[in-house]
Amino acid sequence: MKFDSNRAWSQASQAVSANREVVLALAGVFFLLPQLVFAIFFPQPDMGTGMNEQQVMAAVKSYYSSILPIMIPIALLQALGTLSLLCLLDTDRRPTVGEAIRAGVKGLVPYLVAQIVIGLALGLFALVVAGGLGAAGGAIGATIGLFLALVLGLVIFVRFSVTAPVVAVEKTLNPIFALGRSWTLTKGNTARLLGFYALLMLAMIVLMIFGNILTLPVTLLAPGEVVRVVAAIVESIMATIMALYFVAVVAQVHRQLAGRGEESPARPFE
Repeated sequence: MKFDSNRAWSQASQAVSANREVVLALAGVFFLLPQLVFAIFFPQPDMGTGMNEQQVMAAVKSYYSSILPIMIPIALLQALGTLSLLCLLDTDRRPTVGEAIRAGVKGLVPYLVAQIVIGLALGLFALVVAGGLGAAGGAIGATIGLFLALVLGLVIFVRFSVTAPVVAVEKTLNPIFALGRSWTLTKGNTARLLGFYALLMLAMIVLMIFGNILTLPVTLLAPGEVVRVVAAIVESIMATIMALYFVAVVAQVHRQLAGRGEESPARPFE
């Protein structure tokens, strides 16, 4: 099936608008609150202008080591939110919020295993290719290897981009089967999907820039701590909106490629 990006975006927007209260509530619990807690209580360290490379690396390592205990539960919570939202946006079955969350819990482990498999495969490829080319051609070879790994990473991202709805909507709880199903569904549409996702990411970047512009008056007039809290709130809201629409888009990409995209996704929840 040929992918239609205009229809996917239109149906994703309609699905969010038609069920605004429910999906916003779910996104608030699984995306906004964790993001807000993280942004306020675990701000990134201030890299002084006088720090050398070793000091910067040490500060970054110390920061990420300190936030790892909180990053893991936040990642799990957001993965659960993604699967639950996908279930809610499945207009064929019309699940309740409780049913969607329970379905998300059931699919959480298979989804995470699938993501780990993808990450390990990409990491191994990057290590072998970049390392091999680096040993053969020095810095130039390593650069070429990293570029090839980046290209492969983009292709892999596109081909496995509907793994989450395969798990959440199709109830495929075998992670390998879910990856295979996503690979099959996206076959023949890699370039179209890559272009669509690239435009979506560009729009999200523009949204983040707009959010930063909104905080500019506060930055100029308010004390430093107030500026930090306001910036954290705005960034968290923007990140939540982006996550919500990205999930809705992936849901509609899956509907199209699975042959269910002709049905209207915009009926409100009862």
